[in-house]
Amino acid sequence: MSVPLAGAPVRVDPRGPRFAAVLTTLVLLVVLATGSGVLLVAQAAVFAVAAGFGLRFSPYGWLFRRFVRPRLGPPVEMEDERPPRFAQAVGFTFAAVGALGYLTGATWLGIAATAFALAAAFLNAAFGYCLGCEVYLLAVRGRARLGQG
Repeated sequence: MSVPLAGAPVRVDPRGPRFAAVLTTLVLLVVLATGSGVLLVAQAAVFAVAAGFGLRFSPYGWLFRRFVRPRLGPPVEMEDERPPRFAQAVGFTFAAVGALGYLTGATWLGIAATAFALAAAFLNAAFGYCLGCEVYLLAVRGRARLGQG
C-alpha cells in the first residue's frame, strides 16, 4: 500500500462507499425494527473508524476490498476520500445520538436519529447520492468563497 504525499488526497473506488451504504442501510433497518442501542453503538464504531482512520480501515471497506472488488472490473475512475469520510463523521454523529437515545430510554431520540441516518444511507445505497458528501462539497465551496471575499 502506498502512502500519499503530504496534502495529496487518498483516492478510493466509489463503489466501496456505496457497498458500505448498503450494509449500513441493513444495519439501521434492524436497529429501527429491534430498538437495539447496542447494535447502533456497533454501527457508530464502524462510522468512527471510517471517519477517523480512513475508509480502507473500516470493517465495511475491508469486506469490499476482500470479497466484492476482486469480482468487479476496475473502477472507471477513483474519487477523493475526503467527502465520504466527512459523510461517515456525520453518520457517526447521528448514530451516537441515536444510541444515546436508545440506551437512556429516550427511544424517540433513538428512532429519530436512526431514521435520519437511514435516510442518508439509503439515498447512497439505492441511488448513489451521498448526502454527506454533498454537504462537504458545499462547505468547501462556501469556505473558498469566504476566502475570496
